[in-house]
Amino acid sequence: MNARPNAWRSATSRLILIYGLLFAAWGLVLVGVIQWESARYLNTVVDQMLEQRMHYLVATDAQRLPATVDAASTIDPHGIMSVGLFDASGHAIAGNVARIPAELAVDGKVRLLTRGMPRPDRDATRVRARALATHLPDGRVLVIAKDTSTLDGLGTIVWRALLWALSLTIIPGLLGGFLLRRGPERRIRELQKATEPIRQGDLSKRLPVNGRGDELDVLAGIVNTMLGEIERLMNEVKGVCDNIAHDLRTPLTRLRARLYRAQQQLSGQPEAALVEASIVDIDAVLGRFRALLRVSELEDSHRNACFAEVDLGQVLQQVHEFYAPVAEDRGQPFALEVEPMTAVRGDAHLLFEALANLVGNAIKFTPNGGQVRLRARMDSRGPRVDILDSGPGIPSNERDAVTRRFYRGDNSRTTPGSGLGLSIVSAIVRLHGYALDIGDAPGGARITLYCYPVAPGEVPGTCLSRSVTAQVV
Repeated sequence: MNARPNAWRSATSRLILIYGLLFAAWGLVLVGVIQWESARYLNTVVDQMLEQRMHYLVATDAQRLPATVDAASTIDPHGIMSVGLFDASGHAIAGNVARIPAELAVDGKVRLLTRGMPRPDRDATRVRARALATHLPDGRVLVIAKDTSTLDGLGTIVWRALLWALSLTIIPGLLGGFLLRRGPERRIRELQKATEPIRQGDLSKRLPVNGRGDELDVLAGIVNTMLGEIERLMNEVKGVCDNIAHDLRTPLTRLRARLYRAQQQLSGQPEAALVEASIVDIDAVLGRFRALLRVSELEDSHRNACFAEVDLGQVLQQVHEFYAPVAEDRGQPFALEVEPMTAVRGDAHLLFEALANLVGNAIKFTPNGGQVRLRARMDSRGPRVDILDSGPGIPSNERDAVTRRFYRGDNSRTTPGSGLGLSIVSAIVRLHGYALDIGDAPGGARITLYCYPVAPGEVPGTCLSRSVTAQVV
């Protein structure tokens, strides 16, 4: 429950990730459009330059054309512009083009040469080029080309700018997101810490509000309003139950006293048995009322202010001595096994009441001749008490319900009782912050009392999530 939340699953991290992905996608689209528009524009400019130069050379005198082509090649030392004149059979006459490229159609239209322009001065090094070739009136072929290194360089610059933009945006964004995430994470941890006593039953606690009015404050305010209403309703229900139990106890006690006097006066008469049965029923009702008031008393968390160090072994010895005669009358071997343990913090009388209740149930539901064991030892986190018996056990689907008030399972409906015994035990366990686990043992039932504070995420009282290995009886 109090585990640290996954930082990468927080809302802030997700927003930053979504923003980063959207920014990267939009950046790619934007750069792609810029590069496409720039390339289209520059290609148009290059095509116009090629067409203008072709027009100029075609208009040149046929006798002077080879010299003009050579001159055009000479004034281009960097090899950006390629010019070549070929005879009708494709042999080079003038210029710096070795041969007519196979992918260039001689139709007077500008073409993109992906394999580049073959030139003798480039040592087989080729760059992409845009070129056009046309037939002259005398049958010769004139080729003009311009490499696209400028265009490619522009694309490289644009993509590098995108990478720099992404780096300079995403990295600070991640750092800023990390800093922004720390505030909500701290608030979440505070809310988790505040919910722990609420989860353990203290409805008077409220979630902290820092006054900023943000989403977490709004959520905390809604939860606090709900907690206030739940606390009010629970107090009303609890007050009604306690008032009924308290108010009816006095007239029932008076009624019992009158019936007792009537029983004494009817001694030896047939009506005396009927009066005695009525007294037994009234005693059962009074016992239930006392148990209800006892549970309410134990649910008052302020009682733990008087806790002290308790020798658990001594309490277990007292429980064993108290129930040993009862087990002996039922022919049940009642063994006590206590290993050296550390002292626990709690109320010795309440712990005796809880353990006595558990042992009493084990003896009551174990058939005559069965066996009951009371064992205590150190667990990996503290003292642990196991009550094991050879009775029918508690079905797994009822183990969470048996600690509720007045709940009686199928195995106990025919057995005398009020259904409040385990409710009292659960209230004592919750008051101490301990945990109670109900499970199986070979040939019977096992109830384990963990006499140390529960870990974060575990619920005091009945804790069915613990992994407990059944011990051999």
